[in-house]
Amino acid sequence: MPVARSVREWPSARLTLARKQTPRDDELLAAVAAPHSASPVSHDSILLTHAEPVQRAYLLFHGLTASPRQFEPFGRMLYERGANVYIPRLPRHGLADRLTTELEALTADELRAFALASVGFARTLAPRLNVVGFSVGGLLAAWVAQHVPVDRVTAIAPFLGVAWLPGRMLRRAAYVARTLPNRFIWWDPILRERQQPAHGYPRFSTHAVAEAIALAQELMADAERHAPAARDVQLLFNASESTVDNVETKRLAALWSAWKGNRIVLHRLRGLPLSHDIIEPLRSPALARSVAAALLDLVER
Repeated sequence: MPVARSVREWPSARLTLARKQTPRDDELLAAVAAPHSASPVSHDSILLTHAEPVQRAYLLFHGLTASPRQFEPFGRMLYERGANVYIPRLPRHGLADRLTTELEALTADELRAFALASVGFARTLAPRLNVVGFSVGGLLAAWVAQHVPVDRVTAIAPFLGVAWLPGRMLRRAAYVARTLPNRFIWWDPILRERQQPAHGYPRFSTHAVAEAIALAQELMADAERHAPAARDVQLLFNASESTVDNVETKRLAALWSAWKGNRIVLHRLRGLPLSHDIIEPLRSPALARSVAAALLDLVER
């Protein structure tokens, strides 16, 4: 049986980045180790470990407004195949109050520090580390690929841009959204707070989205200047994507492929419905199982 437990404190491990680490990084790592809210946590990080040492660990980053439960079924599949698995809770996520306003305070700095701390802890679980992420979690996985020499990174529908917003307008749109007062927008304006799954938030913050766009823009700039630190990277996109910008995913793949010595693979997922949320097991179980089977083959190949 897996050893499954919640992880309340982020590790403070230091990592060597492709860029110089600054005192500001230390401050952020210290901040991400502290609680973000006095609100009770109902869906915390998940850690699945074997009693005996294993050769491979997986770090799974869930998406914006979701929680570690989004990746739990897939994580257990990986555990059953002999790996240790860590599914950390993104900052300001997983709170018992589904209508919390915590997300409006989320920053790109927090996300960056969170990714570093999560990789630092996951590296203690096995000699080899694979990182997988979905949506904003896919953005974090891609950011790790750019800066940290892990064994393999798989980014699923990474949030690098918005489907209906041309890439040349992203920076301006993020600036405007960060400057204007925050707004919370329902994922489903009809169901509103009744939207499922219950482990996620039914609305998102415009400030949080703008911060994610800012981090994506930083990643693109870094990819133009430096080769990715991870030598094996897979970018997956849904051919019928409804929310994130597949053009930006392809552009990142092209930027990375221009550097020599890396294995960069761009996978088009065909036959899926017009959707972004393709891995949530509690919203579309059959779709999530189908994607998980294909994903299992890709991450282990």
